[in-house]
Amino acid sequence: MAAAPGISVFFPAYNDGGTIGSMVTEAIATLKRLTDDYEVIVVNDASSDRTQEVLEELSDVYPQLRVVRHEKNRGYGGALRSGFAAASKELVFYTDGDAQYDVRELEALFAALRDDVDWVNGYKIGRSDPWYRVVIGTAYQYVVRLLFSLRVRDPDCDFRLIRRRVFERVHLESNSGIICVEMMRKLQDAGYKVAEVPVHHYHRTYGRSQFFNFRRVAAVGRGLLRLWWQLVLSPRVRIGVAAPERR
Repeated sequence: MAAAPGISVFFPAYNDGGTIGSMVTEAIATLKRLTDDYEVIVVNDASSDRTQEVLEELSDVYPQLRVVRHEKNRGYGGALRSGFAAASKELVFYTDGDAQYDVRELEALFAALRDDVDWVNGYKIGRSDPWYRVVIGTAYQYVVRLLFSLRVRDPDCDFRLIRRRVFERVHLESNSGIICVEMMRKLQDAGYKVAEVPVHHYHRTYGRSQFFNFRRVAAVGRGLLRLWWQLVLSPRVRIGVAAPERR
């Protein structure tokens, strides 16, 4: 019987000192059930709370934990790019460090990763957020699916398991939250196959969302339009995507 593939789990974290400890410990407990070859990475994107202190304490207990520390905030996209660059195993899973998703549900994504599947995208069973965030989130999903012709049910669900080899051909450039749209469109254009799995979404218990204010929403809107031009309308070769591989 073939050994289970190695898995890198990483969490982008910004001021998640109240939740990142439980995320790391749950991740390690989950990984032990799936494979003997694993690592956990936290990308601390210049947090100003106790995030770094918590991570240093955890590093003394768990040798499987690595911390990537940004001295200056690079944004959500910058944190994801650092996480993907640091990951060394065959499979890469990430979700946010704010504990709005249950990392134990990685097991369901792992079970869906058949030989003909290159990445597994979670989709929220229900969104546990204030009503205005639900409205904005629903509108965001509709807009990005329409603009980018994304064939995923929930492009706003940051709970993903991906074969690391795809990043030999798909190169990410965004530093903001639109990196997820960039990644999904480029994976789709490159011919990589997706499976989708329902996952739970929980109320935020610590900290505040960095997205839901007018300035950030406006910046995301501008960024999406630029990305739409680059990936959908531009006559140039689509950025960061090689020709689809033959299977």
